[in-house]
This record gives sequence, structure tokens and C-alpha cells, in this order.
Amino acid sequence: MSAPAPSPLAIVDAEPLPRQEEVLTEAALAFVAELHRRFTPRRDELLARRAERREAIARTSTLDFLPETAAIRADDSWRVAPAPEALNDRRVEITGPTDRKMTINALNSGAKVWLADFEDASAPTWENVVLGQLSLIDAYTRNIDFTDPVSGKSYALRPDAELATVVMRPRGWHLDERHLTGPDGTPVPGALVDFGLYFFHNAKRLIELGKGPYFYLPKTESHLEARLWNEVFVFAQDYMGVAQGTVRATVLIETITAAYEMEEILYELRDHASGLNAGRWDYLFSIVKNFRDGGAKFVLPDRNAVTMTAPFMRAYTELLVRTCHKRGAHAIGGMAAFIPSRRDAEVNKVAFEKVRADKDREANDGFDGSWVAHPDLVPIAMESFDRVLGDRPNQKDRLREDVDVKAADLIAIDSLDAKPTYAGLVNAVQVGIRYIEAWLNGLGAVAIFNLMEDAATAEISRSQIWQWINAEVVLDNGEQVTAELARKVAAEELAGIRAEIGEEAFTAGNWQQAHDLLLKVSLDEDYADFLTLPAYEQLKG
Repeated sequence: MSAPAPSPLAIVDAEPLPRQEEVLTEAALAFVAELHRRFTPRRDELLARRAERREAIARTSTLDFLPETAAIRADDSWRVAPAPEALNDRRVEITGPTDRKMTINALNSGAKVWLADFEDASAPTWENVVLGQLSLIDAYTRNIDFTDPVSGKSYALRPDAELATVVMRPRGWHLDERHLTGPDGTPVPGALVDFGLYFFHNAKRLIELGKGPYFYLPKTESHLEARLWNEVFVFAQDYMGVAQGTVRATVLIETITAAYEMEEILYELRDHASGLNAGRWDYLFSIVKNFRDGGAKFVLPDRNAVTMTAPFMRAYTELLVRTCHKRGAHAIGGMAAFIPSRRDAEVNKVAFEKVRADKDREANDGFDGSWVAHPDLVPIAMESFDRVLGDRPNQKDRLREDVDVKAADLIAIDSLDAKPTYAGLVNAVQVGIRYIEAWLNGLGAVAIFNLMEDAATAEISRSQIWQWINAEVVLDNGEQVTAELARKVAAEELAGIRAEIGEEAFTAGNWQQAHDLLLKVSLDEDYADFLTLPAYEQLKG
């Protein structure tokens, strides 16, 4: 350890949790406090920069590759650090929160990587934040098991050699952790809490296991934000006496601004970079958020009509593959969110065919791996990538020099033929209310209509409602989307849920609260940057 411990952090308004003292040790909190002292001021500056950039987009309705970083893009000599053995083959990755059952199932799933998620698949209750860390500590010491209290089924880890490699996703830069505050009373960024506790407790243990502290970085909007993460990694490795370059980070390119800075993001993290990922729903949310006042040419149709074959989405994914392989990094594809039905074989058959087609496309386009949300989808995705990769761990040698994406291609939203529909509005309201209700109950990953939904899908739902109202969109049935229409659809959905689940369950839930919050973030003139910010104020625990 290097510097003396700073003033300890205060734990605020948090009920004591079983075994929390194993996570919130004095030494671990001293490390998080030092991260907070050193890096939160720069985090705050970068959040302010986001707002300035958004104002510029509102004025110009355009984006371009950065002229000031042209030399980085033009320099063909630099590469990211070679992948460690544990991250060289990433052909199938499974995602999910870090509760004990999911931890065991994901590690046992047969996927090469598990994205252990403290972000969009996890509502940030204090219990989820702390006990999620405990799940991972216990997994690495093989001190984890789980018995389902309803079914009585027991879960235990397979042998180490059969377990997925963990890549942990902390919260984005914009979210604070209200239960941990610094000496001046300011909350610690959730990103630094999640990263700090995980790195402190597990970095050395993971190295002993032949792996390392690997991370997915969410919601990144610029190479300057990637630079801040790199500075965090450099400091953390020195503080813990771990060799520089031990950390590896995969950045989700899930904001439209980051899509214009892919090479620069890899460059900033090059000693710690491992790849980029195409995050579909957050990417669409980011397009709506940034171009929400850009007029009809930026109006997105129903979210399920925006497939990865849409011209502007194709430009994004092909540019990502080319960028990654040019720089020696992994290109990881998007999420297969389908949840198999235990009751409807026909639903499964149709969905499996769609998943297979999606994964075949990604493998054929040059991606080195892809995401699934359910263990039953692992073999399907594995088959698609096995067919293309064979015994090779990846296809980074496919440079995709045929790809030539112009700045305008990434925001050519009007190249899509599909239009908003009444059914799409209803679906946005349904998913929004049902997801928010679950989130307020502490669940971040929720099966809705046979799809695994997380915060990103709720974001695109409420953003589309906002956009369609403000762009005065006329739907396929001839109705114009107005605040009144959104309220009518929401009232009908709330009544439908009450009839579906019964009065007792309805009253016991957070349904009215979820309805009201969805309408607030969908109808307010001032568009909330993230749904999770006002939702966090209402989250108990």
C-alpha cells in the first residue's frame, strides 16, 4: 500500500446486512475513499462536459469524428495490449446480476465469459451493492451455494476449469452511491464504489487463479471518460501492488457520441483495453436523447422494428469490428434477450431461429463473440461462432478493410422504412411500467413478454414516448401521439395489470408509483438524462 489512509467514508441510512463487515472493511473503505478523493472532481467535470456537448448537438443536429484526435486515428502503428489467456476466447458471454443463484448459474452456464452486472441488470439497493460483492468473493473462494426456498433445488459450482471468466460491470459515471459519503458529505460515485470494492477484495485472488480483474465500462460518452478510467486503473494497481496492465477493460459503445470516438477510447485505455461491445438498446436510447429535438428525420420507429440490419445500426456495428481488429482488440456483439418459455414450444422455436440468425450474422461480420441473457441460449450462440471460428479463439485477423463508414452514416435514422405504430406505443408503456415496478422492488433484470429487460430497455421506452409526443408523430392508426394519449394508454395498462394479478398483489406492489414515474419522465418538458436518477430517489434500501 502506498499513501496513508484518508478519512474514512461514512455509511449513511443503511440497514446492517449479514456479513457486510467482510466487504466493508476499514482497508477496503480507505481505498474507495482515496479513489473518491482523487477522481470524483474530474468525474464531475466530465459530467458537465456531457451537458455542454448535448447543447451543441441540440444546436447543430449533427456529430462528426473529432478533428483534434485525427492523428490518433491516422497512426496505424499502435495496438492495445495483447489479451490475457483468460480473455482470448470470448465467443459467448452471458449477462446477469450478482445474486447468489445467478452467480452460480452464470459461472456454470458453459459461456466463456460472465458479465457480472452491478449496472443495468441490478437495481442499486444497498443489499444488491454489498451482497453482490459478497457473492463474487464467495465464488472465487468456492464458498458459494444456493438452495431455492420454493423448489428446494440446490445449486453449486462446477470445477474451476469449467467456470466462465468474470468481467464485472460497475455503474456508469452518472450514478452516485447515496449510502457512502466522503468527509465533506458528498456521495461517492457508484462506479468507484463498485470498482473499488471488487478490485480491493479480488484482484490478487484472481491473479492466483490465473485470471485477473476484468471490467466492462458502461455509458461511456467520450475518450476523456475512458482516460479517467485508465487513470483509476493505474492508481489502483499501484495502490494494491499489482503489476500495471493486469486490469483489462471492455468498453460498451452504447452512446452515439462514443461511436465517433471508438479508436480514441481504445487508445486512451490501450495498456488496459481488451475490446469494445455493441450495446443495442442503450445506443438507441442515446440517439433519441441526443437528437430528441432534431425533428422528423431523427424519429425512431418502434424499438422492435429497429433491428441490427437497419443501415445506421449496420454502420455502427461494422465500424466497431473494423476499429477493434485494426487495433488488436476483441469486437463483442449484442444481446440475445429472449427468455425461453417453459410452456410454449412454438414461441421457443421462433425465438431460437431469430437468435441463431442474429448470432450467425455477427459471427459472419467478424465479431469475436456475443451476449446472451439465458443459459439455454449459450449452445445456440456457441454453435454460430464455432462454425466460423473453429478452433481459433477469435477472428481478430479479419480486418474488415472493406468497411468505410462516414460520419453521416451513423445518424442516418431516416434510412429506415419502419414508422411508429400504436402497438409500439402500447408496448413502450407496458415495458416501462412493468420494468420500473420491478426495479423499485430491487430487481434490475426482469422477464417481460419472454424478453429479459433491463434499465436500457426502460430508457428507450420512455425516451420514445417523449420523442413521439414532442415530434407530433402520427401513428399507423391515424392518431397523433400526445400527452393525453400516453396517459390513456398508461391508465389502460395499469387497469390491465390490476385485473391480471389481482387486487391484493396490485396493492402490495409499486404499480401506481411505477405508472406515475413513467409518465413523469415521458411527459416532463425537461427531459431527464437518465430514468434511474429520479427512480433512485424512490428506491428503498
